[in-house]
Amino acid sequence: MNADPSNTSFMAVCDKSHTPGNGLNSLWLGVVGALFAIAATVAASLHPAHAQGTQQELQSAPSFVDNFSNFDRSRWFVSDGWTNGAHQNCTWSKDLVRLSDGVLSLGFEKRKLKDRDFACAEIQTKQRYGYGVYEARMKTGTGSGLNAAFFSYIGPQDKQPWDEIDFEVLTKDPSKVQVNSYIQGKPKNGKLVDVEGGADKGFNDYGFVWEKDRLRWYVNGKLVHEVTNPDELPTHSQKIFFSLWGSDKLTNWMGAFVDPGSKVTMEVKRVAFTALGQPCQFPESLACSISNSN
Repeated sequence: MNADPSNTSFMAVCDKSHTPGNGLNSLWLGVVGALFAIAATVAASLHPAHAQGTQQELQSAPSFVDNFSNFDRSRWFVSDGWTNGAHQNCTWSKDLVRLSDGVLSLGFEKRKLKDRDFACAEIQTKQRYGYGVYEARMKTGTGSGLNAAFFSYIGPQDKQPWDEIDFEVLTKDPSKVQVNSYIQGKPKNGKLVDVEGGADKGFNDYGFVWEKDRLRWYVNGKLVHEVTNPDELPTHSQKIFFSLWGSDKLTNWMGAFVDPGSKVTMEVKRVAFTALGQPCQFPESLACSISNSN
């Protein structure tokens, strides 16, 4: 997955240099410093939960709802002119991101662009989001070798470890959606779940609830997967993405690529993020119906 290549912001590491002292003062300061270091180490070992909790507190941009009445360029960055790697058989093109009557469409079509024979589309938020409810209402076309995805991601492009939470419709079989996550770049929790009526037949609601100690995926308001293992939970704030792309290499996963012969689209009517503890923002929101117990 790609992050905004123009975003050069990162957390700087402050390198403080100290001039060494001389004689007894230097020795005394060294002893005191060593004692403080030992005390800090012991304190941390006695209170590991507190130390871990401090590390896991996430920064987040505010809650929002986007119904795509317009395309908010202050929120969204449009990927254009590159690929995510050799596995991808298309080049991101801003021309394949369209807005019409409150529906955002991302396209995939046969069009020579740079070194690829196909063009495809992706958008991503400029800000990063933490614990909360992420949800999208979307529909996708079909085609073997294509992937229509709604997900959150952060990674090396943003000077961060690779964390990710996914909904991916492998459009060779739109009766299902794959949910999974990546922790430190390693896939976790992969599962194929049913989409009643099909991801291609109408708009469906996809949502995940990301908490410090739990991650849950929902399809049309129904809980379809849950993870509570601390080693399989993301710990870094992430951007929100939508993408439609193809591959002629990942055949075991996405199916053998077949030229669809015409433009394929993924349509999005709404996307929302509701921070934990904030009120739900629209009546159909998953945030209105879930609780800490379901």
